[in-house]
Amino acid sequence: MLLKINAKFFIFAINIIQQTNTNMIYIGIYNRHKLILQCLEHYFAANSEINVALAVSTKDALFEKMANRTVNILIINVLEITHNDLDTIISVKMKYPKTSVLIMSDSGRDDMVLKAIKAGAKGFLTVDSDISDLIQAIYTIRGGHDFYSDSITRILLSRYADNIKGNTSAADDYNDESTALSSRQIEILKHWGEGMSNQEIADKLFISVRTVETHKNHIMQKLNLKSSVDLIKFAIRNNIIQI
Repeated sequence: MLLKINAKFFIFAINIIQQTNTNMIYIGIYNRHKLILQCLEHYFAANSEINVALAVSTKDALFEKMANRTVNILIINVLEITHNDLDTIISVKMKYPKTSVLIMSDSGRDDMVLKAIKAGAKGFLTVDSDISDLIQAIYTIRGGHDFYSDSITRILLSRYADNIKGNTSAADDYNDESTALSSRQIEILKHWGEGMSNQEIADKLFISVRTVETHKNHIMQKLNLKSSVDLIKFAIRNNIIQI
């Protein structure tokens, strides 16, 4: 009986500590390969703003530990996305709606990538990503936005372009959206949508990189968009960039 009481008190204490540190981001890591799991856990140990609340290699352990811990972002790292992984994403979103899911996968199947995002994944990193992308994804998702690696963005935009080409009337419905933007913001959005980097845009327009970033943030806020994919969709709908 004493052991049970102590265990409950320990879990209660952990939750209280987590709740009082509002700046900390609590992540969970689910990876079937223990070596990769330990490497990720070791890497995040040096980050003062990111705390590994759980690190597990089995689905059973994942849900067992999530029941007693605060997890802001759950990183699911798999080689290929399976239907079982899709079920895991859906289950997490149903049981823990405040937990955002970030997928790390080598999967090259467009259909499974799209299904994972539809299942509730807020971010997706692939083999073209590096550790800086992982950190940026965590902060971006915690800030309420989606984050996708370049290859995933191309998949989403390709699917979107195919859909909008087959429904020109849908594109016409958005023709007036761009009136909310200034001419400078439209110019920056056009260059960015054409694949130019922030530095390239800054050099072309004779402004600082920070000014470019500020303009892009203001555009996102004005249009109430959550991700770079949404921003590109907006630009396609309003003929700011061509497909």
